[in-house]
Amino acid sequence: MKDPIRDASLSAVKIASEIAYDYVSEVRNQRVFPDADALSGLQNFDKPLPQQGTNCQQVLEQLHAYGSPATVATTGGRYFGLVVGGSTPAAMGANIISSAWDQIALMESSSPVANELEKIAGRWVLELLNLSSEAFVSFVTGTTMAHVSALSTARNYLYQKQGYDMAEQGLHRAPELKVVLSEEAHISVLKALRLLGFGRSQFIFVPCDRQGRIIESAVPEFSDNMILVLQAGNVNSGSSDNFNALIPKAKKAGCWVHIDGAFGLWARASREKSALVEGVEAADSWAVDAHKWLNTPYDCGMCIVRHKQALREVMTTSAAYVATQDMWQAKDMLPEFSRRARAVEVWAAIAELGSQGIEDLVERCCLYTQMLAEELESLGFNILNDIVLNQVVACLPDVTLQRAMLQKIQQSGECWFGQTTWQGQEAIRLSVSSWATTEEDIQRTLQAIAVAIDELKQQAI
Repeated sequence: MKDPIRDASLSAVKIASEIAYDYVSEVRNQRVFPDADALSGLQNFDKPLPQQGTNCQQVLEQLHAYGSPATVATTGGRYFGLVVGGSTPAAMGANIISSAWDQIALMESSSPVANELEKIAGRWVLELLNLSSEAFVSFVTGTTMAHVSALSTARNYLYQKQGYDMAEQGLHRAPELKVVLSEEAHISVLKALRLLGFGRSQFIFVPCDRQGRIIESAVPEFSDNMILVLQAGNVNSGSSDNFNALIPKAKKAGCWVHIDGAFGLWARASREKSALVEGVEAADSWAVDAHKWLNTPYDCGMCIVRHKQALREVMTTSAAYVATQDMWQAKDMLPEFSRRARAVEVWAAIAELGSQGIEDLVERCCLYTQMLAEELESLGFNILNDIVLNQVVACLPDVTLQRAMLQKIQQSGECWFGQTTWQGQEAIRLSVSSWATTEEDIQRTLQAIAVAIDELKQQAI
């Protein structure tokens, strides 16, 4: 007997799978950034609101025809822009399967499989990062929401220690809290603090050294009304704060210590690089992205909190229709009520790579970063950061040539990296985070830079 609903879904999956196969098969050969024709093709989507529906196959084929050429090839090997990976084969496949499942990752009764994989993936992440097994891992959209979750927990925790019930009294007469953070703090930290109602007068910015690390002698005296935010992996330099020196002092004074470890925390998965973040395990909370070095699909961040009861007190959701006996359900441990099953992809990526594969991935990216830095220097660039992780910040002595080179590279589609400002100097920044990046990709990128510089110099003669 025909089942039109089933048949429509099967047809959609078949067509979408063929399109995805076609896209992935060519992604390493396509331009990293779309050309002008591809961008102008996006106008084909901009039509009046349709009054009548369109055949599913036509909709999907339109997406492929005009959408695929206008994508940024982040799943290839030559995207060095934002600090993101691609998607490992298993993580990409899990994303497709998870989309077909369309699970409500709210609690066990809404999705037993999402609930179970979330617990297992969380346990694996704590083992990989060598963090307390008592901590709780919440899967959120990204580091920004991880900061929101952790910092809201920190605020409530410190207020409780002072005998103030924020749930009852709100912020109107709340005791003042101070936030100690680096002058190089990432914008996601500042955004999270603003969303939580913290004002600039509550921030104590600490100056940094030439690598973006907090200068320890400039840190104020700690007290029990402070949140200390430290960095594992500066977004430009890749360097980390001195956790061994700062965290014990802060904890002794009663501070809550939060770590922005969006990509740098993954150094703990490498025996070769773990010393860079030694002591970070003593913090109270950590924010880290899976869609960076673990190479899961966007968007997938993790909020890790040592004091899980404190997290639950801030995030718990009570309603008769979602009552449960298990107090550690996802709905009670993070901001989102409506959420997709992100942990499926995390589980798949870790299962596919294993701890050794993740260690190899981290170390391989760091090796390629060193290669980039050495060759850029031979091309006349000044390397502005110590190459400790997966970040290169470099500049040419001639900033006009540098700007023209960057524009030429981005327009070429051969690779993609962006501009930054580091220590007051305009520079380029390359981040190596993808499992798909090979030595050939590094050499092609360097060749493209060399050719661009040579052509621009020839034009100037």
